[in-house]
Amino acid sequence: MSKIVSRRRFLIGSAAALGAVGLTGCDDVTQNQSVQKVLALAEGLTMRTQRLLVSPQTLAREYTDKDISPNFHPNGTTDPGSEEYAEMVANRFANWKLKVDGMVNQPMEFSLEDLKKLPSRTQITRHDCVEGWSAIGKWTGVPLGLILQSAGLKPGARYAVFYCADELEQTLDGSGRYYESIDLIDAFHPQTILAYSMNGKDLEVAHGAPLRLRVERHLGYKHAKYVMRIEIRDKFNDLWGGNGGFWEDRGYEWYAGI
Repeated sequence: MSKIVSRRRFLIGSAAALGAVGLTGCDDVTQNQSVQKVLALAEGLTMRTQRLLVSPQTLAREYTDKDISPNFHPNGTTDPGSEEYAEMVANRFANWKLKVDGMVNQPMEFSLEDLKKLPSRTQITRHDCVEGWSAIGKWTGVPLGLILQSAGLKPGARYAVFYCADELEQTLDGSGRYYESIDLIDAFHPQTILAYSMNGKDLEVAHGAPLRLRVERHLGYKHAKYVMRIEIRDKFNDLWGGNGGFWEDRGYEWYAGI
């Protein structure tokens, strides 16, 4: 993911117009602390404005079967590549478990079959990648809000953090493993689901099998693939780079609403 979303380019231009710093490219954004501070302020303003103007329950546009893209390019990792994951694939995820813990009243584990027995939602939506391409797919999965309601949230809970099986960088502290986070407003949105099916079939490895997040009012990098664990937290600034996600720790926006 070498390109930054156009909205971020707009914010970069705004920072330059304000005279915060001269910019020559995206690398400056990830390395210049002054720019990061300006972007953080602008990101907060973007989130507050969108939340003010758009109801938390407003749905992203949904499409029909005839609109489904014939070729849906996989985003991000196409295979975690670890021995552990390879074993899960070989066993068709029979021993895979989704863990839900953190600030919950009842930590829980779900097998893939457990999830498929729960009430589901199917939605046909457009995936907008930060690299500039879009595709329409049909997703079926469990509403994340239903899972969180089952576990029960403790007072002070604010975020859902998703820990994934794919490791994008080899690091000693684990910061190279993919993770992502959203707040509870997005977590309880009707279109935020834990998807196990794409276009009427079980997820393929390239698309995040056995389970991926679909948070339809956000850009593609927020749609975490290969989800293994969901931790409910009151903060995320104590995790690795402190910005709430693998790409966010490398300069992307935490709030990627569209």
